[in-house]
Amino acid sequence: MSYLGMSIWLILTLFLVLCLQGKASVPAIIVFGDSSVDAGNNNQIPTIARSNFEPYGRDFEGGRPTGRFSNGRIPTDFVSEAFGLKPTVPAYLDPAYNISDFAVGVTFASAGTGYDNVTSDVLDVIPLWKELDYYKDYQKKLRAYLGDNKANQILTEALYLTSIGTNDFLENYYTLPRRRSQFSIDQYQVFLLGIAKKFVENLYVLGARKISVGGIPPMGCLPLERTTNFMGGSECVESYNNVAMSFNDKLKGLVEELNKELPGARVVLSNPYPIVMQIVQKPSSYGFEDTAVACCATGMFEMGYACARRNPFTCMDANKFVFWDSFHPTEKTNRIIADHMMKTYLSSFL
Repeated sequence: MSYLGMSIWLILTLFLVLCLQGKASVPAIIVFGDSSVDAGNNNQIPTIARSNFEPYGRDFEGGRPTGRFSNGRIPTDFVSEAFGLKPTVPAYLDPAYNISDFAVGVTFASAGTGYDNVTSDVLDVIPLWKELDYYKDYQKKLRAYLGDNKANQILTEALYLTSIGTNDFLENYYTLPRRRSQFSIDQYQVFLLGIAKKFVENLYVLGARKISVGGIPPMGCLPLERTTNFMGGSECVESYNNVAMSFNDKLKGLVEELNKELPGARVVLSNPYPIVMQIVQKPSSYGFEDTAVACCATGMFEMGYACARRNPFTCMDANKFVFWDSFHPTEKTNRIIADHMMKTYLSSFL
């Protein structure tokens, strides 16, 4: 190789190294929340809120069910990949992984949980405070694995993602009498907001500085809610969507407050409502054919164990559907949501 050729090669190598170092601004993705971001933690606890069986995961690598409530990957998997990290974020309780895997991404999420402890009690799943306990345990293991300095650097520079809140309304407030007897819907939102604030403050004390607080989607447009909306002609439940928008507005105010109160922190609201509503209203623009019902089984009310492997009604091509089961999006929808988040709310972390 000539001197000139070697010089060019060294320059290109240095450029590549600098690019890779740029990616390291987010060395890990750390996730908290519910079924929208649970990659299989519920597989390890005694609950019916599981999806570690077919047809879940049929479009995942290897065609295997992992505990993700989708036919394939979920939004946090795509976000991790977009930051140049691994294409999947593993569940902390999954025995197939260890701290070397979790060093670049981990989810503590539990399907069926919420901000409210009462919500997690409904299906006996992991409450949010316990997810935080698991995170503290993770910190200890990471420091033992990498040493204090390297571990602390990762914990500070990591991107923390939360996706939670829908179950508090649909599985708790609107289903059970306890919270409705205590709070008006507006008061309940404020109650949840207080929990959300305390949770972010706890993360901050534990070293988090880059935090995305997830908003909630147009929950009135989930197939399950449309199926039971007899009086509304199986259209989206407008009152539920209004609550989602109201709660997201309150979260936006909370994020602004937290950015003022937490020195050195950057907190953003990642709001899925606009993009999901756009998909629902104009599905053909995204290549979808059906948005009112889901792919799994009849698509009207089934999720979890009701999505039987051999159900003759389950669709052949999930890419034509916005929703995989009556509560959760397909992998294709998850990718669109994640891409939107990366281009908007999370772009400041790139």
